[in-house]
Amino acid sequence: MLSSEQNKGIASAICAYTLWGFAPLYFKLLGDVPAPEILIHRVIWSFVFVTFLMMMFGGFSRLRQVLKRPKQLIILTITSILIAGNWLLFIWSVNNDHMLDASLGYFINPLINVILGMVFLSERLRKLQWLAVALAATGVLVQVISFGSIPLVSLGLACSFGLYGLLRKKVNVDAKTGLLVETAILFPVALIFLFANFGDSLTHLMNNDLSLNLLLMAAGIVTTIPLLCFAAAAVRIPLSMLGFFQYIGPSIMFIMAITLFNEPFDLEKGITFAFIWSALVIFTIDMFYKRKPIV
Repeated sequence: MLSSEQNKGIASAICAYTLWGFAPLYFKLLGDVPAPEILIHRVIWSFVFVTFLMMMFGGFSRLRQVLKRPKQLIILTITSILIAGNWLLFIWSVNNDHMLDASLGYFINPLINVILGMVFLSERLRKLQWLAVALAATGVLVQVISFGSIPLVSLGLACSFGLYGLLRKKVNVDAKTGLLVETAILFPVALIFLFANFGDSLTHLMNNDLSLNLLLMAAGIVTTIPLLCFAAAAVRIPLSMLGFFQYIGPSIMFIMAITLFNEPFDLEKGITFAFIWSALVIFTIDMFYKRKPIV
């Protein structure tokens, strides 16, 4: 039987991955803005939004506790770099018609999670789970050997977010405080690029029309809410279970990519996806029928 905290974790995970699944619709609206500039605004407005939430609902006492713990600050510095890289790669993939690659990356990520959970958190894999991981690896190898291409975008997204989830679970800091520290670490760098007019004039709010400015400012909400949900889930449920719910996000992205945005689903992608989907089916069956009850 699941505890109340685990039920909260499951609800948070579903919310996070559903919002992430539809996030490309937002970034498509900013298609004329270069990915690094969108990242700058994601950092700045996420910091502002999380600070506002802390002022409204409290939590600065927990922030002071984190600031007194150098080890936690070091880990959160690493997670801030990982999530910034993940954000940048995801924005670029969506706005350069590589949403299928992004979808594949987040389909691979649950399997990356179970490997990381096994290696770093002593979470044991059963035989069917090993088979699932092997099938996923085969799908990537087939693309490398037969088609001569490495799915760099997919692997980059999967590994960066997998490591981010692992470290956030290890650091065991509540969602708001952790995200505030992460964005605070990135905030000065983002401001430097903003006022130095990095890229082109789109980084300057005074030069934009109101609708573009509102879209850029909305990056704080679009970024923060699912990340808070994810962080809340990461500390309440096992990493392997968290990976299971991630099927929601890439499924939404996949459907939008081939129906709404007409990205080509060729033989190369078809074979790789087939292996990954087979792996996820096996992994899901194993989770439903072999997992021990959680008290």
